[in-house]
Amino acid sequence: MDQPGFLALTISLVLGCIVFVIGISLGLWINKDLHWQEILLFSIITVFIAYLLFRFAVHQFIYSKVKIIYKNIHDLKVGNDADEDEVVRTTDLDMVTREVSEWAEQRRNEIQELKAREQFRREFIGNISHELKTPIFNIQGYLLTLLDGALDDPEINRKYLKRANKSVDRMINIIDDLETISNLEANRVHLAYSDFDIISLVKETFELLEENAKERQVELRLKKDYDKPLKVNADRQKIEQVLINLIINAIKYGKVKGKVEVRFYDMHNNILIEISDDGIGIPQEDIPRIFERFYRVDKSRSREAGGTGLGLSIVKHIIEVHKQTINVRSSENAGSTFSFTLKKSK
Repeated sequence: MDQPGFLALTISLVLGCIVFVIGISLGLWINKDLHWQEILLFSIITVFIAYLLFRFAVHQFIYSKVKIIYKNIHDLKVGNDADEDEVVRTTDLDMVTREVSEWAEQRRNEIQELKAREQFRREFIGNISHELKTPIFNIQGYLLTLLDGALDDPEINRKYLKRANKSVDRMINIIDDLETISNLEANRVHLAYSDFDIISLVKETFELLEENAKERQVELRLKKDYDKPLKVNADRQKIEQVLINLIINAIKYGKVKGKVEVRFYDMHNNILIEISDDGIGIPQEDIPRIFERFYRVDKSRSREAGGTGLGLSIVKHIIEVHKQTINVRSSENAGSTFSFTLKKSK
């Protein structure tokens, strides 16, 4: 039995008992010989009629209040304007309870998501503020030194102007990388798909980063010789940026006099590219966050090594825009391997 029916039945039974007691009392008061069977029958009829009347009244009262609440919650959940008559026909209190519980759970989840976004916003603002603060303070220091008299010394002023210019370049790189990520996230980047040999592109990237590798005496090499082209279908320029970012990271955090190796795997419809180093590795607790903007495993060493702290985030966004995946496996003091997939040319 539903809630209105149960409530009406309870009230009716109480009313029937009251009628029965009143009937007996009246009979005794006026000394009239009333048969208890007659009073009982009258009470049963009264209970039945009262049940119907109270059920209708309770039903109308409850749902006149509930249907508005239910309709608002229902419309909020499904995102449309449901017909009120339809809502009333399909509504009972159990359904309302379920809808309200689901609605409350959704609100709790939304609140948690908003809190997470707010936390991310605070961290992001703090990180970008910290990243920009360093070059700004450097520029300010160089300019103040020049204004205090070093400007008259040709050797010193040239050195300080070069350093100030380097800090300006760092700020520009941070802004450019942020703009790149913003465009990738907003799908404002048009991918120029083409078929190209990924092996040749890696070799070209090796040549481009040769000086970076020499500074740390790192050997750049393919894991094995590949005598045939390996064609993929992607945006060549964007994938070159991915390779540059990953290989530069491997050089920076690889072992001095170590090696950076690239290997390819044919995965039927895709090609898997792996870039490995033999460096310091990444602690397991940091791996889930390394693709976040400005996240640095070793903050002091990372800033000494240069970079904007956005390289891996850009890599992840580029690969995901291609509808492909990127992963990392690493062990401390044993090196790291970044792997990503690209669609194989037909």
